[in-house]
Amino acid sequence: MTEPLVSIRDLRVAFHGMPALRGIDLDVAPGEAVGLVGESGCGKSVTWLAALGLLPGTATVGGSVKLQGQELLHAAPTVLDRVRGGRIAMIFQDPASALNPVKKVGVQVAEALRLHRGLEGAAAEAEVLRLFDQVGIPDAKRRIHIYPHEMSGGQNQRVMIAMALAGQPELLVADEPTTALDATIQAQILDLLRRLQQETGMALVLISHDLGVVAEMCRRVCVMYAGRIVEESPSEALFAHPRHPYTQGLLAALPDMVGPRRRLEAIPGGVPEPWNMPPGCAFAPRCDRATPECGAGMPGFVPVGPAHQAACIHVQPATVPA
Repeated sequence: MTEPLVSIRDLRVAFHGMPALRGIDLDVAPGEAVGLVGESGCGKSVTWLAALGLLPGTATVGGSVKLQGQELLHAAPTVLDRVRGGRIAMIFQDPASALNPVKKVGVQVAEALRLHRGLEGAAAEAEVLRLFDQVGIPDAKRRIHIYPHEMSGGQNQRVMIAMALAGQPELLVADEPTTALDATIQAQILDLLRRLQQETGMALVLISHDLGVVAEMCRRVCVMYAGRIVEESPSEALFAHPRHPYTQGLLAALPDMVGPRRRLEAIPGGVPEPWNMPPGCAFAPRCDRATPECGAGMPGFVPVGPAHQAACIHVQPATVPA
């Protein structure tokens, strides 16, 4: 088995003593595309902000995050400065707030080139132009000299992707990269990410609420709920045969593209707040299969198929052929 590029073990995060992550285990292999899905507040973004040391000082972080054997949690700032933007890059869902409004976009990408690759002057400008061409920004020679407010949301997101690629990362974490964009631009950005991954061989972690996007982009999917991964599977198996009740609820809320129209089935209630976490399975108060046993303890993973596991006491384990 290929050694993981990133290995996360028992990652826990609390804010002011209230748990936000409750033990995340996740591996990302070199060149792999992994999707993280779940409702807002489930801990998808916090997982990677914690892994990269980007949470505020009020957060208490425990566990382990290793990049090819190198521990990142509580690592020295000099180590993290080389990793962030260099070996691991992250793009955010709102490029307008992620870019500096008083600096020209070309200058901001050139700064990443200086920090991670030591390029300056004419060499840096030439590489900025190449990156702008690579991510599909038209008229790159003119646009490197304008400010973020002079560009559309889709173009700013392409600038963010160019900045992420500046350090030639081995892993790109895309946090809701198409949320603020219209449908046409969303498709263009996703096509761009897919093409860049194929061209560069980098791994991709896609954080999204859009199950359709994840199904198209990712080979493996992790479903998160209330600070835990509750189901993990190859994407085809997950969407064909979801096993955890929460995953089934998410898919039941999607409209069918073919066949007769039907009423969508919403999951009742909402994600519990960290200070009001139910005992045992956090999804039990919203689950139509819940029994008193669900509150007895936090369920562990049950293998339900090849590379497919779900954290629910009611799922039937896969049978092992004799």
